Amino acid sequence: MFRDREEAGRALGEHLQRRLTGESVVLAIPRGGVIIGEYVAAALGAPLDVIVPRKLGAPGNPELAVGALAVADGEEIALVDDRTVIALGVPSSYLQAEIERQRREIERREAAYREGRTPAKLEGRVAVLVDDGIATGLTARAAARAVSRHSPREVVVAVPVAPPETVREFAAEGLRLETLETPSPFGAVGRFYLDFRQVEDDEVKAVLRRHGNG
Repeated sequence: MFRDREEAGRALGEHLQRRLTGESVVLAIPRGGVIIGEYVAAALGAPLDVIVPRKLGAPGNPELAVGALAVADGEEIALVDDRTVIALGVPSSYLQAEIERQRREIERREAAYREGRTPAKLEGRVAVLVDDGIATGLTARAAARAVSRHSPREVVVAVPVAPPETVREFAAEGLRLETLETPSPFGAVGRFYLDFRQVEDDEVKAVLRRHGNG
């Protein structure tokens, strides 16, 4: 259990100081991940930038994920949960329209958060993808695949809390996941914070202004 994102970010930063070597860049997943990322970047002496994966929502129920999308160099990296798509009978035409809609939202959010700054250089660096926690890890996996297109030395997903089954799934896929706690049963990420208030866009922008993205 963490008091808030600041406490979790400081603890995660200390953990990564011991676990990582080489030049790093921190890529935070907005919005809550940016608060975590600020403290991780400070601990690692690394630049901070954002990556904006998006959930692909089900027809009539956008909170239910049928997949996730990230974008790298203009190329879409979409992960689809085939079992959910089949169970719900989601048509391919809907999926394509949802991918296009979320792509536009990714581009809008990245431009808004960066405020004209260029994306961080990833080639040859350890790319550390940070969020305030993951449940299924679908959006984090999409983000990791997108980041790998930029030739980093290594891609590391780092979160304060994740369920043990997701940790095992990441390992099976060859994805490195660093986490502080793996409680079971899991439920929702917010259960493991005393203060899990919503982070606003203006706060994300303020954090990014304080940290050059290198």
